Amino acid sequence: MARANLTPAVVITAAADLADREGFDAITLSALARRFGVQTASLYSHVRDRSALLDSVHELALGELADRIAIAIGGLSGRDALVALADAHRDYARQFPGRWAALQRPAAASTVQSEAAGQVVALTLAMLRGYRLPETELVHATRLLAATINGFLALEASGSIAHREPPAELSWRRALDALDTVFRSWPTEGNS
Repeated sequence: MARANLTPAVVITAAADLADREGFDAITLSALARRFGVQTASLYSHVRDRSALLDSVHELALGELADRIAIAIGGLSGRDALVALADAHRDYARQFPGRWAALQRPAAASTVQSEAAGQVVALTLAMLRGYRLPETELVHATRLLAATINGFLALEASGSIAHREPPAELSWRRALDALDTVFRSWPTEGNS
């Protein structure tokens, strides 16, 4: 690819693709420079440094995940929306392991304030509001949801739950059934 075709978006997407192929830690400016056939210094006009590049991959992944969640949960509520949201996360993690790894790192302040992060949060809260949870409880419910999804997917990615019957798929469904039960019976702030 010629240097003239490089843009921040092209560099960030190439970094995300590299992470999916070789792992998140493989993202370096020198690896990208080799991929583009340019000197590493040439990339600094498109990204500030490696840290900024990693933050940009994180934000890219958030945006892609938000798009998938929006499509998945559109028109759904309750358990159906919960399952669709969780499955969107799981499918994304499987299809894009490097991008998923980017989502597991601490977010920079700019990433937290990004439109992409806001979309993921808004979609998650919209799904949880379908359970009629008190507004004061939404943060707690969101944390439980994130811990369940991310914990299960981390165990699945490491292969640590693949060695025993029944299959992990059944455990995934049971976990989502349990979350549905918890969200339907969530205590109100006054009785906690």
